[in-house]
Amino acid sequence: MEQMSFFENMVPEPLAERMRPESLAEYVGQDQLLGEGRVLRRLIESDQISSMIFWGPPGVGKTTLARIIAHTTKSKFIDFSAVTSGIKDIRNVMQQAEENRRYGERTIVFVDEIHRFNKAQQDAFLPFVEKGSIILIGATTENPSFEINAALLSRCKVFVLKSLSAEDIVKLLHNALTGSKGFGDMDIDISDDTLEKIAVFANGDARGALSTLEMVVLNGDVDGQGKITVTDETLEQCTSKKSLLYDKHGEEHYNLISALHKSMRNSDPDAAVYWLARMLEAGEDPLYIARRVVRFASEDVGLADYRALEQAVAAYQACHFIGMPECSVHLTQAVIYMAMAPKSNAMETAYLSAKEDALSTIAEPVPLHIRNAPTKLMKDLDYGKGYVYAHNTQEKMSEMECMPENLAGREYYKPTEQGFEEKYKERLKAIKKWKKEKRDIENRNN
Repeated sequence: MEQMSFFENMVPEPLAERMRPESLAEYVGQDQLLGEGRVLRRLIESDQISSMIFWGPPGVGKTTLARIIAHTTKSKFIDFSAVTSGIKDIRNVMQQAEENRRYGERTIVFVDEIHRFNKAQQDAFLPFVEKGSIILIGATTENPSFEINAALLSRCKVFVLKSLSAEDIVKLLHNALTGSKGFGDMDIDISDDTLEKIAVFANGDARGALSTLEMVVLNGDVDGQGKITVTDETLEQCTSKKSLLYDKHGEEHYNLISALHKSMRNSDPDAAVYWLARMLEAGEDPLYIARRVVRFASEDVGLADYRALEQAVAAYQACHFIGMPECSVHLTQAVIYMAMAPKSNAMETAYLSAKEDALSTIAEPVPLHIRNAPTKLMKDLDYGKGYVYAHNTQEKMSEMECMPENLAGREYYKPTEQGFEEKYKERLKAIKKWKKEKRDIENRNN
């Protein structure tokens, strides 16, 4: 066992781990939380930490920040992984924390990837957080509103950590190249332009940026004096494709489809195509996007351009027939068409208004005159009596009321003046005027 430990100690830690900051002075980014005078910085420096959740994308410093708290606090610090721990482990830690509390020692429990805990596991923390046995610090890449129990979340302050800027990451890379924990003792020739490319490739992820830097340095060209030169070719070999932050089942999935939908709604074809590309290149199912475009065609365009639905359905069929990457062009056509089409949400508002009435007057009977009467009994009960077959009239319509009695005159479809819908508006106005005149005549005659 000792021999195994000896050889393990000879294996160098990854650069990202070696460069992990140990103090707020070394920490880069999150100035909105840790800048001078900011609330989280004050809490850490005054050692007045309360239960909290760090929410942010991978590689922005959630775990590092927790470890800085561990180094600066006067509390017992327990590092806990939601991936490898179960309820039994939680209870053992809680018992240890309770013992520490009896001896006047505060315990901070850090739970990495707390969203991976199920409800029962999260509930196991709750009583100990409530009575102050522990201060809980959780880290998550998922929206806490969806992934953390409401009771536990209400007892924690949520701090949102943002993706690092390219400037922040370039600073980290320079620190790694010059610092004693990084490559400070090595002669490395790497241009600022290359460092900026690494920063852009990292997509706000410090850990990913440092891992990329380590890879390009290890694969750089070495001359006779041991000098390492990192070229653009080296970088291209190590980063064949930009890594896109995307989780097809998480919040970012919904953020991106929302961005696509709202860009089309705002008649911005360039933004719409960008968000489309972001989703497709990250591996999104093209049929999912196509289904959302089909919905958009009626929800946001409707009869303002009745051909929008045809375009959307055709794009869905094309995606179904040929798949990616070929169908990207069909989705692009559909997305640009939706963005450029005149907009009307009259279909959506019509249905929502009718839905409200349908739910509140759910028992309203169908008027007798528009019921079918397939049997003699139904005819004897006046089913279908007074029904006017529209095709038998000169105007191809009648003044017959088709709404339930207490909803007579209710209007759901309110066409706009956008695109083709302006014609439908005039047509509907003429229909309603004709029916009103006919009903007024009938009422006078009766």
